Amino acid sequence: MAGRILIIDDVATNRIVLKVRLTEARYDVLVAEDAATGLQLARSRLPNLILLDGSLPEPGGAAILRCLRDDPATTGIPVIVMLACNDPASRLAALQAGADDVMAKPMDELRMLARLRALLRSCGMTEEMKARDAALGPIGMTEAPGSFDRPGLVALVAEKPAQAMPLRSALARHMPDSLVIQTRDAALDIDSEPARPCPDVYVIRADLAAKGDGLRLMSDLRSRSDTRNTAVCVLLRSPSESEAAMAFDLGADDVIDAGSDPREVAVRLRRLLDRKRRDDRLRATLSDGLRLAVIDPLTGLFNRRYALAQLGRIADRARQGETGFAVLVIDLDRFKAVNDAFGHAAGDCVLVEVARRLSLNLRAGDLLGRIGGEEFIVALPQTTFASALALAKRLCAAVQSVPVRIDAATAIPVTISIGLAVSGQSSPAGAEPVTAALARADRALLRAKADGRNQVTTDRSAA
Repeated sequence: MAGRILIIDDVATNRIVLKVRLTEARYDVLVAEDAATGLQLARSRLPNLILLDGSLPEPGGAAILRCLRDDPATTGIPVIVMLACNDPASRLAALQAGADDVMAKPMDELRMLARLRALLRSCGMTEEMKARDAALGPIGMTEAPGSFDRPGLVALVAEKPAQAMPLRSALARHMPDSLVIQTRDAALDIDSEPARPCPDVYVIRADLAAKGDGLRLMSDLRSRSDTRNTAVCVLLRSPSESEAAMAFDLGADDVIDAGSDPREVAVRLRRLLDRKRRDDRLRATLSDGLRLAVIDPLTGLFNRRYALAQLGRIADRARQGETGFAVLVIDLDRFKAVNDAFGHAAGDCVLVEVARRLSLNLRAGDLLGRIGGEEFIVALPQTTFASALALAKRLCAAVQSVPVRIDAATAIPVTISIGLAVSGQSSPAGAEPVTAALARADRALLRAKADGRNQVTTDRSAA
Protein backbone atom coordinates (compact mmCIF):
# COMPACT_ATOMS: atom_id res chain seq x y z
CA MET A 1 0.00 0.00 0.00
CA ALA A 2 1.12 3.56 -0.75
CA GLY A 3 -0.21 4.92 2.56
CA ARG A 4 -3.22 4.98 4.88
CA ILE A 5 -5.88 7.61 4.19
CA LEU A 6 -8.84 8.41 6.43
CA ILE A 7 -12.05 9.77 4.85
CA ILE A 8 -14.38 11.65 7.21
CA ASP A 9 -17.66 12.41 5.43
CA ASP A 10 -21.28 11.99 6.53
CA VAL A 11 -22.53 11.29 2.99
CA ALA A 12 -22.30 7.58 2.16
CA THR A 13 -22.06 8.15 -1.60
CA ASN A 14 -19.07 10.45 -1.16
CA ARG A 15 -17.31 7.92 1.07
CA ILE A 16 -17.91 5.07 -1.37
CA VAL A 17 -16.74 6.99 -4.46
CA LEU A 18 -13.58 8.25 -2.72
CA LYS A 19 -12.79 4.84 -1.26
CA VAL A 20 -13.04 3.20 -4.68
CA ARG A 21 -10.77 5.80 -6.29
CA LEU A 22 -8.16 5.60 -3.53
CA THR A 23 -8.25 1.81 -3.27
CA GLU A 24 -7.61 1.57 -7.02
CA ALA A 25 -4.57 3.79 -6.42
CA ARG A 26 -3.37 1.21 -3.84
CA TYR A 27 -4.05 3.27 -0.72
CA ASP A 28 -5.24 1.67 2.51
CA VAL A 29 -8.54 3.48 3.13
CA LEU A 30 -10.36 4.07 6.40
CA VAL A 31 -13.84 5.66 6.48
CA ALA A 32 -15.78 7.52 9.16
CA GLU A 33 -19.31 8.89 8.89
CA ASP A 34 -19.16 11.30 11.85
CA ALA A 35 -16.76 13.42 13.89
CA ALA A 36 -16.43 11.06 16.85
CA THR A 37 -15.59 8.05 14.71
CA GLY A 38 -13.18 10.11 12.61
CA LEU A 39 -11.27 11.40 15.63
CA GLN A 40 -11.14 7.92 17.16
CA LEU A 41 -9.73 6.41 13.96
CA ALA A 42 -7.25 9.25 13.54
CA ARG A 43 -5.87 8.70 17.05
CA SER A 44 -5.87 4.90 17.00
CA ARG A 45 -4.86 4.13 13.41
CA LEU A 46 -2.68 7.24 12.73
CA PRO A 47 -3.40 7.64 9.01
CA ASN A 48 -0.85 9.27 6.71
CA LEU A 49 -3.43 11.76 5.42
CA ILE A 50 -7.03 12.79 6.16
CA LEU A 51 -9.73 13.87 3.72
CA LEU A 52 -12.21 15.88 5.81
CA ASP A 53 -15.65 17.05 4.72
CA GLY A 54 -15.82 20.72 5.66
CA SER A 55 -19.62 20.73 5.94
CA LEU A 56 -20.06 18.00 8.54
CA PRO A 57 -22.90 18.54 11.03
CA GLU A 58 -22.06 19.71 14.54
CA PRO A 59 -19.43 19.95 15.85
CA GLY A 60 -18.43 20.62 12.21
CA GLY A 61 -15.33 20.20 10.12
CA ALA A 62 -13.55 23.23 11.60
CA ALA A 63 -13.94 21.85 15.13
CA ILE A 64 -12.61 18.46 14.07
CA LEU A 65 -9.65 20.14 12.41
CA ARG A 66 -8.85 22.06 15.60
CA CYS A 67 -9.04 18.82 17.62
CA LEU A 68 -6.62 17.14 15.22
CA ARG A 69 -4.17 20.04 15.39
CA ASP A 70 -4.36 20.26 19.21
CA ASP A 71 -3.62 16.56 19.74
CA PRO A 72 0.16 15.80 19.67
CA ALA A 73 -0.58 12.38 18.16
CA THR A 74 -2.36 13.83 15.12
CA THR A 75 -1.07 17.37 14.80
CA GLY A 76 1.36 16.47 12.01
CA ILE A 77 -1.09 14.52 9.85
CA PRO A 78 -1.83 16.46 6.64
CA VAL A 79 -5.51 17.30 6.17
CA ILE A 80 -7.31 18.21 2.96
CA VAL A 81 -10.68 19.86 3.56
CA MET A 82 -13.36 19.12 0.95
CA LEU A 83 -15.80 21.98 0.42
CA ALA A 84 -19.18 21.87 -1.28
CA CYS A 85 -19.34 25.67 -1.14
CA ASN A 86 -16.06 26.78 -2.66
CA ASP A 87 -16.30 30.49 -1.85
CA PRO A 88 -13.18 32.49 -0.84
CA ALA A 89 -14.36 32.97 2.75
CA SER A 90 -14.88 29.23 3.34
CA ARG A 91 -11.53 28.36 1.77
CA LEU A 92 -9.73 30.97 3.87
CA ALA A 93 -11.42 29.82 7.08
CA ALA A 94 -10.40 26.20 6.47
CA LEU A 95 -6.77 27.14 5.77
CA GLN A 96 -6.62 29.40 8.82
CA ALA A 97 -7.99 26.56 10.94
CA GLY A 98 -5.04 24.37 9.95
CA ALA A 99 -5.95 22.63 6.68
CA ASP A 100 -3.03 21.79 4.43
CA ASP A 101 -5.18 22.31 1.37
CA VAL A 102 -8.76 22.92 0.33
CA MET A 103 -10.44 21.25 -2.65
CA ALA A 104 -13.88 21.81 -4.11
CA LYS A 105 -16.41 19.02 -4.47
CA PRO A 106 -16.61 17.13 -6.72
CA MET A 107 -12.82 16.80 -6.66
CA ASP A 108 -10.96 16.28 -9.91
CA GLU A 109 -9.38 12.83 -9.57
CA LEU A 110 -6.14 13.72 -11.39
CA ARG A 111 -5.43 16.78 -9.26
CA MET A 112 -6.57 15.10 -6.04
CA LEU A 113 -4.24 12.12 -6.45
CA ALA A 114 -1.31 14.34 -7.39
CA ARG A 115 -1.98 16.51 -4.32
CA LEU A 116 -2.09 13.43 -2.11
CA ARG A 117 1.24 12.27 -3.49
CA ALA A 118 2.84 15.68 -2.91
CA LEU A 119 1.65 15.91 0.70
CA LEU A 120 2.62 12.33 1.48
CA ARG A 121 6.03 12.85 -0.09
CA SER A 122 6.67 16.00 1.93
CA CYS A 123 5.49 14.54 5.23
CA GLY A 124 7.35 11.31 4.55
CA MET A 125 10.66 13.15 4.21
CA THR A 126 10.00 15.05 7.44
CA GLU A 127 9.15 11.88 9.34
CA GLU A 128 12.26 10.18 7.99
CA MET A 129 14.44 13.02 9.29
CA LYS A 130 12.71 12.82 12.68
CA ALA A 131 13.30 9.07 12.82
CA ARG A 132 16.98 9.46 11.96
CA ASP A 133 17.39 12.16 14.59
CA ALA A 134 15.67 9.98 17.20
CA ALA A 135 17.96 7.08 16.29
CA LEU A 136 20.95 9.22 17.26
CA GLY A 137 19.71 9.15 20.85
CA PRO A 138 20.84 11.74 23.38
CA ILE A 139 23.32 13.36 20.97
CA GLY A 140 20.45 14.63 18.83
CA MET A 141 19.90 18.31 19.51
CA THR A 142 16.21 18.01 20.22
CA GLU A 143 15.60 21.09 22.35
CA ALA A 144 12.69 23.27 21.28
CA PRO A 145 13.55 26.04 18.83
CA GLY A 146 13.39 29.64 19.90
CA SER A 147 10.09 31.44 19.70
CA PHE A 148 11.44 34.10 17.33
CA ASP A 149 11.62 33.45 13.61
CA ARG A 150 13.13 35.98 11.25
CA PRO A 151 10.88 37.24 8.45
CA GLY A 152 10.87 34.90 5.49
CA LEU A 153 12.12 35.70 2.02
CA VAL A 154 9.64 35.02 -0.78
CA ALA A 155 10.74 35.36 -4.42
CA LEU A 156 8.04 36.08 -7.00
CA VAL A 157 9.38 34.83 -10.32
CA ALA A 158 8.01 36.26 -13.56
CA GLU A 159 9.24 36.77 -17.11
CA LYS A 160 9.07 40.54 -16.62
CA PRO A 161 9.18 42.25 -13.20
CA ALA A 162 6.08 44.31 -14.00
CA GLN A 163 4.04 41.10 -14.20
CA ALA A 164 4.69 40.33 -10.51
CA MET A 165 4.12 43.84 -9.15
CA PRO A 166 0.34 43.45 -8.56
CA LEU A 167 0.86 40.20 -6.62
CA ARG A 168 3.61 41.70 -4.49
CA SER A 169 1.46 44.73 -3.66
CA ALA A 170 -1.48 42.50 -2.72
CA LEU A 171 0.59 40.13 -0.56
CA ALA A 172 2.47 42.94 1.20
CA ARG A 173 -0.78 43.88 2.98
CA HIS A 174 -1.08 40.40 4.50
CA MET A 175 2.50 39.17 5.05
CA PRO A 176 5.32 40.55 7.25
CA ASP A 177 7.89 38.80 5.09
CA SER A 178 10.24 40.19 2.46
CA LEU A 179 8.83 39.91 -1.05
CA VAL A 180 11.28 40.21 -3.94
CA ILE A 181 10.69 39.98 -7.67
CA GLN A 182 13.05 37.88 -9.77
CA THR A 183 13.35 36.91 -13.40
CA ARG A 184 14.11 33.33 -14.40
CA ASP A 185 17.79 34.15 -14.94
CA ALA A 186 18.08 35.83 -11.54
CA ALA A 187 16.59 32.78 -9.83
CA LEU A 188 19.11 30.49 -11.54
CA ASP A 189 22.08 32.76 -10.75
CA ILE A 190 21.71 32.37 -6.97
CA ASP A 191 24.79 30.12 -6.72
CA SER A 192 26.96 32.71 -8.49
CA GLU A 193 26.26 35.33 -5.81
CA PRO A 194 27.20 33.81 -2.42
CA ALA A 195 26.31 37.01 -0.56
CA ARG A 196 22.72 36.99 -1.85
CA PRO A 197 20.38 35.11 0.52
CA CYS A 198 18.51 32.13 -0.89
CA PRO A 199 14.72 32.56 -0.85
CA ASP A 200 12.67 30.43 1.52
CA VAL A 201 9.84 30.16 -1.02
CA TYR A 202 9.67 30.62 -4.78
CA VAL A 203 6.36 31.58 -6.34
CA ILE A 204 6.75 30.73 -10.02
CA ARG A 205 4.36 31.34 -12.85
CA ALA A 206 3.80 28.07 -14.71
CA ASP A 207 4.19 29.89 -18.02
CA LEU A 208 7.06 32.37 -18.23
CA ALA A 209 8.31 33.14 -21.75
CA ALA A 210 6.63 30.00 -23.06
CA LYS A 211 4.23 27.34 -21.85
CA GLY A 212 5.82 25.07 -19.24
CA ASP A 213 8.84 27.35 -18.63
CA GLY A 214 7.93 27.72 -14.97
CA LEU A 215 7.80 23.97 -14.43
CA ARG A 216 11.19 23.57 -16.09
CA LEU A 217 12.60 26.30 -13.85
CA MET A 218 11.23 24.48 -10.80
CA SER A 219 13.00 21.29 -11.92
CA ASP A 220 16.25 23.23 -12.34
CA LEU A 221 15.96 24.70 -8.86
CA ARG A 222 15.23 21.28 -7.37
CA SER A 223 18.46 19.92 -8.92
CA ARG A 224 20.74 22.53 -7.32
CA SER A 225 22.25 22.19 -3.86
CA ASP A 226 21.52 25.80 -2.86
CA THR A 227 17.83 25.68 -3.74
CA ARG A 228 16.77 22.03 -3.60
CA ASN A 229 15.20 22.50 -0.15
CA THR A 230 13.48 25.80 -0.96
CA ALA A 231 9.69 25.55 -1.07
CA VAL A 232 8.11 26.11 -4.49
CA CYS A 233 4.61 27.34 -5.18
CA VAL A 234 3.44 27.26 -8.80
CA LEU A 235 1.04 29.97 -9.95
CA LEU A 236 -1.39 28.94 -12.71
CA ARG A 237 -2.66 31.77 -14.90
CA SER A 238 -5.80 29.81 -15.76
CA PRO A 239 -7.19 26.86 -13.79
CA SER A 240 -5.98 23.61 -15.32
CA GLU A 241 -6.34 20.35 -13.43
CA SER A 242 -3.85 18.46 -15.60
CA GLU A 243 -1.26 21.23 -15.31
CA ALA A 244 -1.76 21.39 -11.55
CA ALA A 245 -1.30 17.62 -11.30
CA MET A 246 1.88 17.80 -13.38
CA ALA A 247 3.24 20.59 -11.16
CA PHE A 248 2.66 18.56 -8.00
CA ASP A 249 4.27 15.46 -9.50
CA LEU A 250 7.32 17.47 -10.63
CA GLY A 251 7.92 18.65 -7.08
CA ALA A 252 5.72 21.68 -6.36
CA ASP A 253 4.86 22.14 -2.70
CA ASP A 254 1.67 24.00 -3.57
CA VAL A 255 -0.25 25.14 -6.65
CA ILE A 256 -2.33 28.32 -6.63
CA ASP A 257 -4.76 29.43 -9.29
CA ALA A 258 -4.31 32.99 -10.51
CA GLY A 259 -7.05 35.24 -9.20
CA SER A 260 -7.11 33.57 -5.77
CA ASP A 261 -7.89 35.76 -2.78
CA PRO A 262 -4.57 37.37 -1.71
CA ARG A 263 -5.40 36.48 1.89
CA GLU A 264 -5.57 32.81 0.92
CA VAL A 265 -2.30 33.05 -1.00
CA ALA A 266 -0.67 34.68 2.04
CA VAL A 267 -1.88 31.89 4.36
CA ARG A 268 -0.58 29.24 1.97
CA LEU A 269 2.82 30.93 1.69
CA ARG A 270 3.07 31.34 5.46
CA ARG A 271 2.36 27.62 5.82
CA LEU A 272 5.16 26.84 3.35
CA LEU A 273 7.51 29.15 5.27
CA ASP A 274 6.68 27.42 8.56
CA ARG A 275 7.24 23.99 7.03
CA LYS A 276 10.53 25.11 5.46
CA ARG A 277 11.80 26.41 8.81
CA ARG A 278 10.76 23.21 10.57
CA ASP A 279 12.50 21.02 8.03
CA ASP A 280 15.60 23.25 8.06
CA ARG A 281 15.81 22.83 11.83
CA LEU A 282 15.46 19.07 11.44
CA ARG A 283 18.20 18.97 8.81
CA ALA A 284 20.49 21.05 11.03
CA THR A 285 19.73 18.84 14.02
CA LEU A 286 20.41 15.71 12.02
CA SER A 287 23.65 17.12 10.63
CA ASP A 288 24.84 18.13 14.10
CA GLY A 289 23.88 14.76 15.51
CA LEU A 290 25.74 12.88 12.81
CA ARG A 291 28.79 15.07 13.35
CA LEU A 292 28.68 14.53 17.12
CA ALA A 293 28.31 10.79 16.57
CA VAL A 294 31.85 10.62 15.14
CA ILE A 295 33.61 13.55 16.84
CA ASP A 296 35.20 13.74 20.28
CA PRO A 297 33.60 16.92 21.73
CA LEU A 298 36.68 17.99 23.73
CA THR A 299 39.43 17.79 21.12
CA GLY A 300 37.42 17.89 17.90
CA LEU A 301 39.17 14.71 16.73
CA PHE A 302 37.42 11.58 15.55
CA ASN A 303 36.15 9.44 18.41
CA ARG A 304 37.08 5.81 19.10
CA ARG A 305 34.17 4.26 17.24
CA TYR A 306 34.77 6.19 14.03
CA ALA A 307 38.59 6.04 14.20
CA LEU A 308 38.68 2.26 14.57
CA ALA A 309 36.16 1.83 11.74
CA GLN A 310 38.29 4.03 9.49
CA LEU A 311 41.41 2.12 10.50
CA GLY A 312 39.68 -1.03 9.28
CA ARG A 313 38.99 0.58 5.91
CA ILE A 314 42.61 1.72 5.62
CA ALA A 315 43.76 -1.84 6.32
CA ASP A 316 41.35 -3.24 3.70
CA ARG A 317 42.60 -0.83 1.05
CA ALA A 318 46.20 -1.69 1.95
CA ARG A 319 45.54 -5.40 1.46
CA GLN A 320 43.79 -4.84 -1.86
CA GLY A 321 46.52 -2.55 -3.15
CA GLU A 322 49.41 -4.50 -1.62
CA THR A 323 50.69 -1.41 0.18
CA GLY A 324 51.75 -0.84 3.75
CA PHE A 325 50.07 1.13 6.49
CA ALA A 326 51.18 2.10 9.99
CA VAL A 327 49.35 2.30 13.31
CA LEU A 328 50.55 4.57 16.11
CA VAL A 329 49.03 4.31 19.57
CA ILE A 330 49.89 7.43 21.57
CA ASP A 331 49.57 7.98 25.32
CA LEU A 332 50.30 11.10 27.37
CA ASP A 333 52.96 10.43 30.00
CA ARG A 334 51.92 10.77 33.65
CA PHE A 335 48.68 12.49 32.72
CA LYS A 336 47.04 11.58 36.05
CA ALA A 337 49.67 13.67 37.80
CA VAL A 338 48.63 16.68 35.68
CA ASN A 339 45.00 16.29 36.74
CA ASP A 340 45.97 15.79 40.39
CA ALA A 341 48.30 18.78 40.51
CA PHE A 342 46.48 21.30 38.34
CA GLY A 343 42.88 20.07 38.12
CA HIS A 344 40.78 18.51 35.38
CA ALA A 345 40.24 21.82 33.57
CA ALA A 346 44.00 22.11 33.11
CA GLY A 347 44.09 18.48 32.00
CA ASP A 348 41.48 19.26 29.34
CA CYS A 349 43.62 22.17 28.11
CA VAL A 350 46.58 19.80 27.80
CA LEU A 351 44.54 17.28 25.81
CA VAL A 352 43.28 19.95 23.43
CA GLU A 353 46.78 21.35 22.85
CA VAL A 354 48.33 17.92 22.32
CA ALA A 355 45.58 17.11 19.79
CA ARG A 356 46.38 20.36 17.98
CA ARG A 357 50.12 19.63 17.82
CA LEU A 358 49.53 16.11 16.57
CA SER A 359 47.15 17.39 13.87
CA LEU A 360 49.67 19.96 12.63
CA ASN A 361 52.30 17.29 12.03
CA LEU A 362 50.20 14.83 10.00
CA ARG A 363 49.46 14.60 6.31
CA ALA A 364 46.04 15.44 4.89
CA GLY A 365 45.19 11.76 4.35
CA ASP A 366 46.32 10.53 7.77
CA LEU A 367 43.81 9.54 10.44
CA LEU A 368 43.93 10.97 13.98
CA GLY A 369 41.48 10.06 16.71
CA ARG A 370 41.07 10.12 20.46
CA ILE A 371 40.32 6.59 21.66
CA GLY A 372 40.56 6.97 25.42
CA GLY A 373 41.01 9.48 28.22
CA GLU A 374 44.58 10.43 27.27
CA GLU A 375 45.10 7.97 24.43
CA PHE A 376 45.20 8.78 20.73
CA ILE A 377 45.53 6.73 17.56
CA VAL A 378 47.16 7.64 14.26
CA ALA A 379 46.80 5.62 11.06
CA LEU A 380 49.17 6.29 8.18
CA PRO A 381 48.03 4.81 4.85
CA GLN A 382 50.56 3.90 2.15
CA THR A 383 53.49 4.31 4.53
CA THR A 384 56.81 2.50 4.87
CA PHE A 385 58.35 1.56 8.20
CA ALA A 386 61.08 4.21 7.87
CA SER A 387 58.58 6.99 7.09
CA ALA A 388 56.29 5.97 9.92
CA LEU A 389 59.15 5.87 12.43
CA ALA A 390 60.38 9.31 11.36
CA LEU A 391 56.89 10.77 11.71
CA ALA A 392 56.38 9.18 15.14
CA LYS A 393 59.63 10.73 16.39
CA ARG A 394 58.53 14.08 14.99
CA LEU A 395 55.27 13.82 16.93
CA CYS A 396 57.17 13.14 20.16
CA ALA A 397 59.36 16.16 19.56
CA ALA A 398 56.43 18.43 18.68
CA VAL A 399 54.61 17.63 21.92
CA GLN A 400 57.73 17.96 24.08
CA SER A 401 59.08 21.12 22.42
CA VAL A 402 57.11 23.74 24.38
CA PRO A 403 55.25 23.36 27.72
CA VAL A 404 51.49 23.71 27.46
CA ARG A 405 50.48 27.11 28.80
CA ILE A 406 47.37 27.03 30.97
CA ASP A 407 47.42 30.67 32.06
CA ALA A 408 49.91 33.48 32.51
CA ALA A 409 51.48 31.77 35.52
CA THR A 410 51.20 28.09 34.61
CA ALA A 411 52.95 26.11 31.88
CA ILE A 412 52.99 22.32 32.05
CA PRO A 413 55.71 20.20 30.39
CA VAL A 414 54.11 17.34 28.47
CA THR A 415 55.56 14.27 26.76
CA ILE A 416 54.05 11.31 24.96
CA SER A 417 54.94 7.67 24.40
CA ILE A 418 54.19 5.99 21.07
CA GLY A 419 53.79 2.36 20.09
CA LEU A 420 54.30 1.77 16.35
CA ALA A 421 53.29 -1.18 14.18
CA VAL A 422 53.56 -1.40 10.40
CA SER A 423 51.45 -3.83 8.42
CA GLY A 424 51.18 -4.73 4.74
CA GLN A 425 52.48 -7.06 2.09
CA SER A 426 56.03 -5.75 2.42
CA SER A 427 56.26 -5.83 6.23
CA PRO A 428 57.50 -8.85 8.22
CA ALA A 429 53.98 -9.24 9.64
CA GLY A 430 52.54 -9.42 6.13
CA ALA A 431 48.84 -8.87 5.48
CA GLU A 432 46.98 -9.22 8.77
CA PRO A 433 43.67 -8.26 10.37
CA VAL A 434 43.56 -4.69 11.64
CA THR A 435 43.00 -5.96 15.18
CA ALA A 436 46.37 -7.72 15.02
CA ALA A 437 48.17 -4.54 13.91
CA LEU A 438 46.46 -2.57 16.64
CA ALA A 439 47.41 -5.16 19.26
CA ARG A 440 51.05 -5.01 18.17
CA ALA A 441 51.02 -1.21 18.48
CA ASP A 442 49.52 -1.53 21.97
CA ARG A 443 52.28 -3.94 23.01
CA ALA A 444 54.90 -1.55 21.66
CA LEU A 445 53.33 1.30 23.66
CA LEU A 446 53.57 -0.73 26.88
CA ARG A 447 57.28 -1.27 26.25
CA ALA A 448 57.75 2.46 25.59
CA LYS A 449 56.17 3.17 28.96
CA ALA A 450 58.25 0.50 30.72
CA ASP A 451 61.49 1.72 29.13
CA GLY A 452 61.18 5.26 30.44
CA ARG A 453 58.42 7.05 28.41
CA ASN A 454 58.82 9.97 25.96
CA GLN A 455 59.92 7.70 23.14
CA VAL A 456 58.80 5.63 20.18
CA THR A 457 58.90 1.85 20.44
CA THR A 458 58.17 -0.44 17.51
CA ASP A 459 56.72 -3.90 17.55
CA ARG A 460 59.58 -6.32 17.09
CA SER A 461 57.83 -8.35 14.42
CA ALA A 462 57.61 -5.20 12.26
CA ALA A 463 61.09 -3.85 12.91
